[in-house]
Parts: sequence; C-alpha cells; structure tokens
Amino acid sequence: MNGKLVVECCDAAATALAIHTDEIAELDQQIGDGDHVYNLLRGLDALTAICDQMAAVDLGPALQLAANKVLSTVGGSSGPLLASLLLGMARAAPQEPQADGIAKMLAAGVAAMQHRGKTGTGSKTMMDVLIPVTERFQALVAAKASTEEILRELPAEAERGMLATRDMLALKGRASFLGERSRGHVDPGARSSQVIIAAICAQLDESRTHGASR
Repeated sequence: MNGKLVVECCDAAATALAIHTDEIAELDQQIGDGDHVYNLLRGLDALTAICDQMAAVDLGPALQLAANKVLSTVGGSSGPLLASLLLGMARAAPQEPQADGIAKMLAAGVAAMQHRGKTGTGSKTMMDVLIPVTERFQALVAAKASTEEILRELPAEAERGMLATRDMLALKGRASFLGERSRGHVDPGARSSQVIIAAICAQLDESRTHGASR
C-alpha cells in the first residue's frame, strides 16, 4: 500500500458513500443532525484536490496530507474525528505494508479517533463498527489468515457491528437526547463506516488481484 493506493481507497469510499447518500442521510435525520454523510463526502471530495500529492508519496505522508486537508475542510464533529483517524494511522504507518503493520496502523487510527470522541462500543456510534473491525483484523493477523480471508471477514464484521446499533440506546451526540426513542434505528455513523470498510476492502482486493495477474 502506498500513496496511490490511499487515493484509490478514498475514491472507492467516496463512490460508495455517494450511492448510499440518501439512505444514510435519512438515518441521520431520524436520530441526528442530518449532515453526517454530507460532511464525509465534503472531506473526501476535498482530497481530490491533493490526489496527485498523495499519490506521489509513501503511505504515512499520504495519510498525513489527507488528515490536514480534512481538518481544514470539514466542519462539525465529523472533520476532527476523521482527521484524528487519518493522523493516528499516519503516525503508525508501517515501512512495509504487510497485514500486521496495517492492522496496527488501523488500531492506532481508531484509538486516536476514540480518544477524540471520548466513546467506545455500545454507545450507538461509528465506534460500534470501527472497534470490532480493528479487533477482528488483529485476531485474523494473529491467526495468520490469508489476505483473501481478511478482506472477506472485515466487511462481514463491519456489517455485524452496524446492525447491532439498531437496538442500542444512543449515548453520544444529538441522538442521545432522544433517549429510548433512539432504539430501533441503525446509527448513521455506523452505516457510513460499514459502507466505507466494504468499499475499501473491495478496492484492496481488486488491486491485489490485478497486481497478481500482471
């Protein structure tokens, strides 16, 4: 994985979110502010302006560039949270992009995001997807799972985490004001996280497959 692949993954995430924009926005209108997915898309769209710079550098610097751009572009809570994820990943980016290094990099990014948002699992947020996916990634690496298995299992874990938020009581953000009425709705942040993880895993699998066929 290098800067070019980071750009490809960002493009894949943006394309997937664009497809699911109306659905995620509706989820957010039910229990939140309604602007979550639009803030994410604004950040990803802003990265197109620096895609050449990102593609020309290694993984860590590419993620650092992305973090800085998102922080300067996206308002609300989404910008600082996403920037924290990217910055945490940038600081832990491995020299050699093997599965164990990428798992540690993701864990560092999610930890930074968790620290910024001051929440964990069970609060009906994107953390209910990101933390289980990170833990599953690390477990798969420890079990010496193949790349194919990892890229298959992580989207499945993300979907499980996303669906689990439906019956949770919201403890953070605007949704927490609804109390018991927040139950019965999938969290929009969990859904957007699940969409992004599925898209990135598909992109990585495609890049892996095409690279092997050359």
